[in-house]
Amino acid sequence: MEIKAKQIAELLCGKIEGDENIIVSDMSRIEEGKPGTITFLANPKYETYIYNTKASIVIVGLEFKAEKNLPKQLTLIKVENPYKSLAKLLSYYDSYKNNKTGIETPSFISKSAKVGKNVYIGAFSYIGESVIIEDNVKIYPNTYIGDNVNIGKNSCLNAGIKIYANTIIGNSCTIHSGAVIGADGFGFVPNSENNYQKVPQIGNVIIEDYVEVGANTTIDRATIGSTVIKKGVKLDNLIQIAHNVEVGENTVIAAQTGISGSVKIGKDVMIGGQVGMAGHLKIADKVKIAAQSGIGNNIINENEIVQGSPSFNIGDYKRSYVLFRKLPKLKQDIDSIKKAVKELKNE
Repeated sequence: MEIKAKQIAELLCGKIEGDENIIVSDMSRIEEGKPGTITFLANPKYETYIYNTKASIVIVGLEFKAEKNLPKQLTLIKVENPYKSLAKLLSYYDSYKNNKTGIETPSFISKSAKVGKNVYIGAFSYIGESVIIEDNVKIYPNTYIGDNVNIGKNSCLNAGIKIYANTIIGNSCTIHSGAVIGADGFGFVPNSENNYQKVPQIGNVIIEDYVEVGANTTIDRATIGSTVIKKGVKLDNLIQIAHNVEVGENTVIAAQTGISGSVKIGKDVMIGGQVGMAGHLKIADKVKIAAQSGIGNNIINENEIVQGSPSFNIGDYKRSYVLFRKLPKLKQDIDSIKKAVKELKNE
């Protein structure tokens, strides 16, 4: 895609310093800038690179003032927030790049399925009975959509996704490759022979609007009722969400986190990587959970920050950490004191 500086400035509501007609066709990091690319400067520690970059356009903040001469070929676009402007530009580029439509062959679409306008369905996809695919949905190759699934407008399902029956996906959702939505919850009951009898999982998964699900993340359907991922939730790669979990609005969860069944997570929660949660817990709104924490009890106070396994308040954790880091030295000191006391007794 080729685009002029003037068009970019209009998109970002920015001010141009330089050639408004210069054309770029790609993006680059500022330290690796190449002719015909656009880059950005948001962190002051990277400012030195702008004086040598070969990029054609750099997005900078309104307050930026060059301390020495800039490259002659360089055009600046000054914006209020370079990082947010970059995100907006990337979204524009992504929507342009992925603006596919049509149904590729071979693929299977049930006669009872309803497919909206401007939809793309990639080759080797399977669309089950009574599926509803709304306008502008993108379904990339090798994707399985089970019976009675609903997919809302402008959602994107990348290649190799498995969506089990009865799942509901909202508008403007993005699901990345390898995700499995709606598989059986982990439900088994021990019997008299000490075997485990499977409990049928007859519920579904509901994913509300503007949710992003990372690659190889799994969300199990409910035993009865629904596993619910609410509006605006962002899930990283390799996350396991068990049956009957509810994740509140705008919560973000980092990779390799495992959430056991029937956990209720509030809104605006931030969960670091490799966190583990026991079942049937409640996590209050705006809680922050540090990476590798183990959550075994309810967190009832909003805005609380916890760390550790088992987790507790982060202030107490840091004070405790100072102490247990010193345990080897403290043991040496105790051993020295015991030795000195023993020698005094023997005198």
